[in-house]
Amino acid sequence: MSKLPKIIWTKIDEAPALATYSLLPIVNAFTQAAGVEVVEKDISLAGRVLASQGLAVDELTKLGDVVLEADGNIIKLPNISASVGQLKDCITELQGQGYDIPDFPENPANAAEEATQAKYAGCLGSAVNPVLREGNSDRRAAVAVKNFAQKNPHKLRAFSDNCKAYVSHMEGKGDFFSHEKSVTLASDQKVTIALNGKELAAIDCVADEVLDGTFMSISALKTFLKKTIAEAKINDVLWSLHLKATMMKISDPIMFGHAFTVFFEDVFAKHADTFAELNVNPNMGMSDLEAKIAGHAKEAEIKADFLAVLESDAPRLAMVDSDKGTTHFNASNDVIIDASMPVVVREGGKQWDRTGAAVECVAVIPDSTYAMFHQEMVADCVKNGQYDVTTMGAMQNIGLMAQKAEEYGSHPTTFELTEAGTVTVTGADGVLMSFECEAGDIWRLSRTKDVAIKDWVRLAVERTRIEGIPAIFWLDENRAHDAELIKKVNNYLKDHDTSGLDITTMKVTDAIRATNAIIRTGLNVIAVTGNVLRDHLTDMYPILELGTSAKMLSIVPLLAGGGLYETGAGGSAPKHVDQFLAEGHLRWDSLGEFLALAESLRFIGQKHNDAKLQALTVALDAANNAYLDNNKEPGRKVGQPDNKASHFFLAQFWADALANGADADLAAKFTPVAKALKENEAKIMEELLAVEGKAQDVGGYFKPNDALASKAMRPSATLNVIIDAI
Repeated sequence: MSKLPKIIWTKIDEAPALATYSLLPIVNAFTQAAGVEVVEKDISLAGRVLASQGLAVDELTKLGDVVLEADGNIIKLPNISASVGQLKDCITELQGQGYDIPDFPENPANAAEEATQAKYAGCLGSAVNPVLREGNSDRRAAVAVKNFAQKNPHKLRAFSDNCKAYVSHMEGKGDFFSHEKSVTLASDQKVTIALNGKELAAIDCVADEVLDGTFMSISALKTFLKKTIAEAKINDVLWSLHLKATMMKISDPIMFGHAFTVFFEDVFAKHADTFAELNVNPNMGMSDLEAKIAGHAKEAEIKADFLAVLESDAPRLAMVDSDKGTTHFNASNDVIIDASMPVVVREGGKQWDRTGAAVECVAVIPDSTYAMFHQEMVADCVKNGQYDVTTMGAMQNIGLMAQKAEEYGSHPTTFELTEAGTVTVTGADGVLMSFECEAGDIWRLSRTKDVAIKDWVRLAVERTRIEGIPAIFWLDENRAHDAELIKKVNNYLKDHDTSGLDITTMKVTDAIRATNAIIRTGLNVIAVTGNVLRDHLTDMYPILELGTSAKMLSIVPLLAGGGLYETGAGGSAPKHVDQFLAEGHLRWDSLGEFLALAESLRFIGQKHNDAKLQALTVALDAANNAYLDNNKEPGRKVGQPDNKASHFFLAQFWADALANGADADLAAKFTPVAKALKENEAKIMEELLAVEGKAQDVGGYFKPNDALASKAMRPSATLNVIIDAI
């Protein structure tokens, strides 16, 4: 057994999970030659569901311990941040596979159902990231990836002259931004959240921690939504809603439900009794509503009433899939803002209507906190035109996310208020914050640990010196939370040598304008942001620069000394799976995994001063460059080389680099491998392409059958013999 640390490769969901069946045998064959074992741990949605019911090992909790180890090393692929709808689908599939697990009780009727709901609730939303991200985020494009994108530009559609596209968000009073209050605690203490004196939650806080309390006024939200609908008709633009009901699993589904009922206000009013009888929950969207009215005496009438709204004088509604007739209200998890808004910019301010036509739109993003970013991105392109992929610079990001920093860690302290009154946040010295709210308002508290902020500043200074480019802290002194962080940032910058470095602080709108001005001149810049802004920026800019965020390096230097290596976004993964099951073609590009593996190996090799592992890493770097230079990424269409073929070429390039490398032992071991892969290339490709166009059965969407999935993803007997013999 190797004395070097193991690399943990997460077993997750959808397209990247299928790709792992092909890639991981290749990875292990190469890394074990240098003494590193790569082991798989199941943190998929199905794995988490089974663990919640005591039917599987809770690997996620165990990985929560690994990230606290000095040698912890995890490669994390994109996982499902499940909505309620996805959770229910997963449960149904597992029940069909023979697992004795209960249904998810949407409306618990007794203590047992409440307990079941509580167990399943831990599987919803960003269940994985807060556990594993015990460090801050360093996201950037590898130089080879950026160069490839500039030499092989993807298509960005031009913004038309007099473009009408825009972003609309709440302004003034009413949203999370406007109501926010923030305090920094002076000591360790228990903090209690209460509504009219009744405890909602109690949390143990630590000294110097930043607490933020805020709420979304539902009456203000409804007024805003009605205003955007009226303006969309006047401006003759497509109306579209952009939220993140996966990560923000409490607040955003509620806002989605209100938008659904406001847009179809007359239909919900007319059929209120029927919807109450059937327990229709608008937060679940049209697909769930249709399932609940199926077979009801008023089913046809209700569907006709919804359709009549779309065919009346209502604004045109953006579609998720115009061919299937699914709108932005189909399900709360269908439109995820950090994936959907880059598409709006990429497509020249347009989305698709019921006819499949691309139409200029208004993107409705209620909370101004992050809507300001998207508003400026669209406005910048309306004013200055589309970006030029061949010349635009790069946005790198240092993101504050360690120890559940900011909004993604706020699920246990987010509440839909059951009554009007006063929400108080009380600590050892009395009331820290108080808020006057109405019934139905969404109240939340977020937390940011001081140790995370201190490390965030350190990482920002370190990367700024290494890169030699400007860095901008995106912090607004007029936002309560940011005002507290500005004090800490200014203090902790004094701990570092910043001589000769260009480090500034700007509010979000100014930071966007400065960043875009730099990028448009072909230069690079570092955006130093909070957690959710990190998520939005590291999809928006890479999709414009590279065509996808999956090609970004995503490194999390863990506070304990180890490393977490994330492999990019999985937003298009469901469509990839659909195509694979129908046609045997998987167009998922594993470049993100290739790059993450290189960084993971590099970290271990440098930390343990292991020459053989360093040689293996140098060879993988060469293989990744060859993969890009020879354009071996998967084709989009059936009959073209797909994900499986891309793994073959990585193995070929990696073996060739080792055969010609400086380490004699590795060269001797991989010279015959390189020879066999090259001489058998035509036969291997013939075997891989032979399955193109054929439907595949992997035994499950959320929990594939390992044997079936492995057979489907490793169809080349010739390649398998070569790899398995290493």
